[in-house]
Amino acid sequence: MRVRGVVQGVGFRPFVYRLARANQLAGWVLNAENGVEIHLEGAADSLQRFVHDLPVKAPSAAQIMEIETETSSDEGFDTFLIRESENREQPTVCISPDLPVCEDCLSELLDPTDPRYHYPYINCTNCGPRYSVILNLPYDRPETTMQAWKMDHFCQNEYDDPGNRRFHAQPVACGVCGPHLVLNEKGGRLCGDESVLRRAVTLLREASIVAIKGLGGYHLACNALDENAVLALRERKFRKEKPFAILARNLEVAKTLIELSPSAQELLTSVARPIVLAPARVMLEAVAPETNELGVMLPYTPLHYLLFEAGAPEALVMTSGNRSSEPIAYKDEDALASLADIADAILVGERPIARRVDDSVVRDGVFGPQVLRRSRGYAPGAVARLPVSRPLLAVGADLKNAITLVVDGQAFVSQHVGDLDHYPSLCAFQETISDLISMYRVRWEDLLLVHDAHPQYRSTLYGLELPAAEKTAVQHHRAHIASVLAEHGAWETPVVGVSLDGTGYGDDGSIWGGEFFAGSVIEGFQRVAHLRPAALPGGDAAAQHPVQAAAGFLAQIEGLPDLTAFPFHFPSRYEDALELVHKEVRTFPTTSAGRLFDCAAALLGFTRGTTFEGQAAMWLEALATQASCSEAYPFPFENGELDFRPLLYAVAINRARGRDARQIARAFQRGVARGLAEAIETLAAQSHVNTVVLSGGVFQNELLLRDMKLLLTNTSLTIWTNRSVPTNDGGISLGQAALGGLQRASSSVKESAGLVSDTAVRYA
Repeated sequence: MRVRGVVQGVGFRPFVYRLARANQLAGWVLNAENGVEIHLEGAADSLQRFVHDLPVKAPSAAQIMEIETETSSDEGFDTFLIRESENREQPTVCISPDLPVCEDCLSELLDPTDPRYHYPYINCTNCGPRYSVILNLPYDRPETTMQAWKMDHFCQNEYDDPGNRRFHAQPVACGVCGPHLVLNEKGGRLCGDESVLRRAVTLLREASIVAIKGLGGYHLACNALDENAVLALRERKFRKEKPFAILARNLEVAKTLIELSPSAQELLTSVARPIVLAPARVMLEAVAPETNELGVMLPYTPLHYLLFEAGAPEALVMTSGNRSSEPIAYKDEDALASLADIADAILVGERPIARRVDDSVVRDGVFGPQVLRRSRGYAPGAVARLPVSRPLLAVGADLKNAITLVVDGQAFVSQHVGDLDHYPSLCAFQETISDLISMYRVRWEDLLLVHDAHPQYRSTLYGLELPAAEKTAVQHHRAHIASVLAEHGAWETPVVGVSLDGTGYGDDGSIWGGEFFAGSVIEGFQRVAHLRPAALPGGDAAAQHPVQAAAGFLAQIEGLPDLTAFPFHFPSRYEDALELVHKEVRTFPTTSAGRLFDCAAALLGFTRGTTFEGQAAMWLEALATQASCSEAYPFPFENGELDFRPLLYAVAINRARGRDARQIARAFQRGVARGLAEAIETLAAQSHVNTVVLSGGVFQNELLLRDMKLLLTNTSLTIWTNRSVPTNDGGISLGQAALGGLQRASSSVKESAGLVSDTAVRYA
């Protein structure tokens, strides 16, 4: 039997061993490059029971994607063995994400009579680090960051005992033979796990900031309910307004912080243990300014539980250990250097981290779970199976970067990397590529590399330097649509795709961002409609200044009130930008839906610069959720264009007349939804399709999705959105892989017949 999927590092071989012995079968099991291989000998009825029970009784953390069974010759085994892993060919096995500490280990951790009482690295085959400690495949202890610690007699006995849940648990250790904790303060270095924990908790209770080493990198922690501590963290980290995540002691504490639907609670307590965004029950302005949501997660490491057990505040800010815009620190030497002037103390765990892995962020959305950042607990799992035979690397976009490596048709999406306009993140991007290519032993001479069509993207420029056998480009917004279809395995399904975001390089060289397509992954997507073009003064800089972006939209609208006067008070940047538009100097055509939302936010009072991506749109959505308005401002769809002029005119006039900004924001949001729904129904009828795909960063707006679902419920249309990868640019690489791989595969036949040009493939 050959079993493929997430079947290494999740206790699968010990499970197979016990199942075989229970059925009185002989043979062996081993980790192979493509999964787990099993050889079985025994009575026919026992073999059939084993085959039936294998997928039904597999460990909860295992994800079986495929089982191949064939008849083998009898080799005369008289017992069942776990064999050493074999290393014969290119690996294709799915690597297990890191797992939260299980209930059995947690019980031992808090039991004073247990040998691993209060040991911060307790784990077993059902829990603990996986992706963050694996150095090479197959997954065995010598190929993990635990290679330096030799098991003592106690741990070795459990590791060798088929009846023990630590049977072949690769990171197993105890207080005698394993790694420990160290606390670094300006006054010195403290050793001893219990002493370190007590001191760290004392600091947290005294409003200090402590850097804490986690599974995939360092966190910066402080008391979430102490406003002074949170504001100090903001000042030191240079993170002015972007919300922080909270680690809640338990589910009961989480429920006092956020409103949890049954499905949101299921996400919060799932094996991935992500940060869950949900409506706030308490307003913690220092933690999450100007928003009605909080991001909360539950403990997932033994250390988290030990901190709370020792008396840490019941709600801790737990944010990435870095300066804003830099990647999370995961190497001890880097953390000690970069976090020393942010944290009052640094809690170092001795076990090395193989690669940085941020916390994942999800939301219980109206169309189902929505991943906003895909990392710990999910990465680097296979999210789709593509009908391609050659290895493929898709390098993603420059914002919220993640890459996709396709091996044997399995699309492995990396952890969140970050924004590549910052040099440390660019280095992390390069490390991630090298890491996955090396892990899966892909040969560059076999590889197809897919990149964004933007000629100046850092991901594109770096990808073009790599020694891949072949390279091709995929247009940004088509990749958004393809990412959804890849998740559904719908290669030939014709759809109307709506791709809304802030920016992307269009076929004509302009800045796209409000696009409608018709077609399929196999046949390609034709642009059939778009937002009415506006001018973007100053290019990318307009994304950081809503009033600057507004100038390019509002210049097309007559009869507006004086926007520099009450109640608008637009600063001089607006008039400077307007002058650029009128003179056609340093302006660029755009159909960006993201900038449309920025314009509306500016009209309603967000006239300062943003401090993080999407801030103005988030502010606008939070404003709109506070109103019960049922009105929708006009956003007409005519001749393939959604005309923003009546929409923005209504916003400006109603604000000038003194209408409540919350009511205006709600009417704007509902107007956008109604205009989109009208366009979708028209285009679906014209294209004779009944499936609609929504993707792009604008669709992180939950209120917009809620309105659209309501408007389209009574139609015959089926709506698909991203579920496994982010709808923002974190999902772009999957769409690149799908379009680049499948278009290249299908076009090779057409090219041989002279039916397709290279340009057609580049922008497919």
